[in-house]
Amino acid sequence: MKVNSKTKKKKTHVPFRLNVVFFLVFLLFSVLILRLGMVQIVYGDDYKREIERTEDYTISNPVPRGKIFDRNGRIIVDNVAQNAITYTNHGASQSEMLKVAEKLAFLIEMDTDKVTERDKKDYWIMKNLSKAQKKVSKEERERIKSKDITVKEFNRQTYDLMLQRVTDTELKELNKHDLEVLAIYKIFNNGYAHSRLMVKNKGVTREEYAKVSENLQLLPGVDTTTDWERSYAFDKTLKTILGKVNDGVPREQLDYFMAREYSQNDRVGRSYIEYQYENVLHGQKAKVKNITDKKGNVLRTEVVSEGKSGKDIVLTIDMELQLAVEKILEQELWKAKKQPNTELLDRAYVVLLNPHTGEVLSMAGKQIARDEKTGKLEMQDHTYGTISSSYSMGSSVKGATILTGYKTGVNQVGTYYLDIPLKIKDTPPKGSWSNKFGTLNEIRALRVSSNVYMFKTAIAIGNGEYEPNQPLRMDTNKAFDVIRQSFTEFGLGTRTGIDLPNEQIGFRGPQKLPGFLLDLVIGQYDTYTPMQIAQYVATIANGGYRVQPRIVKEIRETTIDDTRLGPIIQEIEPTVLNRIDLKPGWLENVQEGFRQVMQHPEGTAARRFKDAPYSPAGKTGTAEAFYDGPERRKYQKAPEVMNLSLVAYAPHKNPEVAMAVVVPWAYQGKKGHTANYEIGRNVLDVYFKLKKTNVNH
Repeated sequence: MKVNSKTKKKKTHVPFRLNVVFFLVFLLFSVLILRLGMVQIVYGDDYKREIERTEDYTISNPVPRGKIFDRNGRIIVDNVAQNAITYTNHGASQSEMLKVAEKLAFLIEMDTDKVTERDKKDYWIMKNLSKAQKKVSKEERERIKSKDITVKEFNRQTYDLMLQRVTDTELKELNKHDLEVLAIYKIFNNGYAHSRLMVKNKGVTREEYAKVSENLQLLPGVDTTTDWERSYAFDKTLKTILGKVNDGVPREQLDYFMAREYSQNDRVGRSYIEYQYENVLHGQKAKVKNITDKKGNVLRTEVVSEGKSGKDIVLTIDMELQLAVEKILEQELWKAKKQPNTELLDRAYVVLLNPHTGEVLSMAGKQIARDEKTGKLEMQDHTYGTISSSYSMGSSVKGATILTGYKTGVNQVGTYYLDIPLKIKDTPPKGSWSNKFGTLNEIRALRVSSNVYMFKTAIAIGNGEYEPNQPLRMDTNKAFDVIRQSFTEFGLGTRTGIDLPNEQIGFRGPQKLPGFLLDLVIGQYDTYTPMQIAQYVATIANGGYRVQPRIVKEIRETTIDDTRLGPIIQEIEPTVLNRIDLKPGWLENVQEGFRQVMQHPEGTAARRFKDAPYSPAGKTGTAEAFYDGPERRKYQKAPEVMNLSLVAYAPHKNPEVAMAVVVPWAYQGKKGHTANYEIGRNVLDVYFKLKKTNVNH
């Protein structure tokens, strides 16, 4: 049989083609093997490092704030541990965060009060993106593009149109669960990468805490932990001066606190003591380092530092004394409120200082106000009014006037003036409260509270001369400047330097007319705070040293036993702000005048203090003023009122306590109650009673 040559030729071509294919396959495998060898041998270590690459992120955990004690170690402000749920974003996208928020919302109840209408619109657009995009037509998009703007600006303008066109009906589609998801998502979205955010730290139930803990593997970034909340041992006592704590750093101070390693949602002192001593109370947060892979998954956690609770502070306040003073204030304020013409009376203040060290032994303020819920009148704490509100104090400041007369040389020790009303042309007579004093010296002028003695001193300071029924001509600019500068040396009209924020300096009358100068020296023109007149009388009591008031006595380490004081870190030393330049006999005369006010039969406060066993000295004050309180809007013209004050110290020879009492807007009309006397006597009585009791114990 003959074989066809064409067939043979075809068969011989098939093996050849297969060989070519096999050869090509061989070459490709060789190249692949060579390439794999290169990757493994030459670049293997590099790729291995890239696969095993991790990232370290340090997260700070909250620690308890420092506690606040009174001077005797009695706890005033403490911390209560509470369950908390947190979130840390390790690089999750918005859609991933939203999924976690949706899961978490099924496990916890979330407050939605802070969800705004804008938040709702943003959320609705996110959930209904295609419907939202249809709200902006193609023509509108083209018109926006035609403005030759950036892509970012185009997107912003388009999104703004979407926001404007989300209807109330569409927002009503969001149910309670949606709003809870939104509230959680809003918190997630507000933080920086790898910063721990507080999702919920108030009212976290045991069930919520357990459910979240059990499902942490399904909630990337979510964790359960312990947080702390401030607790107060006393309901209303000192509440306004202790201050408040913010849940989160204020926006206006964000850069300041972030530079000091705060987290955005850290608790920060917002007012008064909590604010003033934030750097002491805040503590050193615990730091934990999370080690993640390049996808953001946490591989392990390492403790960098355990953290340390904030340091404790000890106040100069004696809480037993403080509570007793507040009780007196409340009782006398309610009692005075029952007197006629007291419709505008609503507050009173007491400050007690150690005149030598400036320690604030008690600072109390009470205000009668209407409860917003019940509509009933109740007594509220108004302690911050001792440094933040000012009033004309009346004759209490006359000690400063007498000493200013000495310092300027217009009066000498034993200078006498005839006390008869001044009759200035076109002005009602200006006199003392009685026209029977005759000629008197500075000691008796203080004892009986002569206005005329002070008027004539002021006229002399201004190089003026008084002639009956003639205009009063003098250099009022000079006199105002000299008198006010002298008063500031006692703390009147200037900051006392107390270690609290928001201290006011009072109001200086703007006009420098002769009549107003006469009002100034009897305490009826410029206004002062209760703390200022307390510093003023303390300066007279201690021999002429203006000492800075302070409310913090010590800073101490915290202890494991929350009820005990730790070792002292810093003891705050007294600070003398200035010493008044006085010659022998000047201050002694004023001190004697103050003693006679309370102990001489003719003294203005003798009927209430002459039998006091602790030998007090002081000065009373009644000022004609205009009401400028919370009810001012009810009146077309500010009503005329009487402010009552009292400054005192005891014992008069070796004073250990200085006191200021202020009762603003005490009554209307010329005659009324003497709540300043009643409060002052009862406060000094209780101070010396408690001192005796504590010594005996």
